Amino acid sequence: MSTFDLPAIQQALAELSLDGWLFYGFRGSDPIALKVLGLSGRPAGTRRWFYLVPRSGEPRGLAHAIEPAILDPLPGPKGRYASWRSLTEELRQMLAGIRRAAMQYSPENHLPTISRVDAGTVELVRSLGAEVVSSADLVQRFEARLSPAQVDGHRRAAASLRGLIDEVFARVARSIRAGSPMTEAELQAFALQRLEALGLSTDHGPILAVNEHSADPHFEVPAAGSAPVREGDLLLFDVWAKEKAPGSIYADITWCGFAGQAPPPEMARVFEVVRAAREAAVARCAGAFSAGAPLQGCEVDQAARGTIEAAGFGDFFPHRTGHSIHEETHGNGANLDDHETHDTRRLIPWTLFSIEPGIYLPGRFGLRSEVNVLYAGDRAEVTGPPHQQELIPILARY
Repeated sequence: MSTFDLPAIQQALAELSLDGWLFYGFRGSDPIALKVLGLSGRPAGTRRWFYLVPRSGEPRGLAHAIEPAILDPLPGPKGRYASWRSLTEELRQMLAGIRRAAMQYSPENHLPTISRVDAGTVELVRSLGAEVVSSADLVQRFEARLSPAQVDGHRRAAASLRGLIDEVFARVARSIRAGSPMTEAELQAFALQRLEALGLSTDHGPILAVNEHSADPHFEVPAAGSAPVREGDLLLFDVWAKEKAPGSIYADITWCGFAGQAPPPEMARVFEVVRAAREAAVARCAGAFSAGAPLQGCEVDQAARGTIEAAGFGDFFPHRTGHSIHEETHGNGANLDDHETHDTRRLIPWTLFSIEPGIYLPGRFGLRSEVNVLYAGDRAEVTGPPHQQELIPILARY
């Protein structure tokens, strides 16, 4: 849960040679701004507002005359405007002396999670003499790092999810032996009930995908007509959840199992490629973090993707290797991505992200293995109990 930290922001601006961080909002258009400024949960308002944090000196705000209190919790003087003409003039005065201003903007929209300010507003700020640069590195510092308490909560959630994997696989085994295989929807409902009993919350039901459904990376379990898990079937289980206390951090893991005594050789081989790609990405992080060397998100993606491409499955890995994790499943820190986007942000200490390469063979099956990695100061910590090393033979194991 973010609170406004003026000294820390101004120190970061100095380190990055920026003159200021310009925040802008319209009808809740920028949740990043609301969190960094500590305004989350307050009425979003119906008029435009600006708030400038300069590298030194007092911040200043600008709000509409009929909503003057929208920035009241924040320090510094607040100007008012009513007409579009007065908005432009007040903003001009606010930006006097600001040459380089960071905004939630990403050149060519390379980082969609950061692109919260519309093109017209960027044009307006530029027309008043300020160069607009991306706030991506600032956002990561103030909207992606975890506190010690958040780290502990994430670890607890990760341990609970790992236990849930065993519960679901055991449920599958019992239902097959009883001659009444459970469907994807029934397993999803069971998992949601268990999450509630474990004191966890989630923003979406988990993925339970059988056979060809597992070849869809974001398969949606249908409310009716979902597939049963029978002996000889493949099951992909992707689940994410967090504790219910405010500020809690998600855990997000994926395991795959074969509902039989031993998986077919082809499935086992494909899983081994996925596992090797996952381990290559983890090793890339571990080496850089222990050496204190800079590491970009795109470089970790390259490590995993190169492993899959070398095995001949490059065309069947259609998504990034991993994503930032925070209070939302997909956070605002660096993603492990040189495929969907080119994320050149450096991974920074005390941020959390998933590593989840996958291979998806259309009409047949898909396999993904997902772990969470914490940049824990000088090391890469794969959180939670030991991660998956083989395609689980469910009927042999449970």
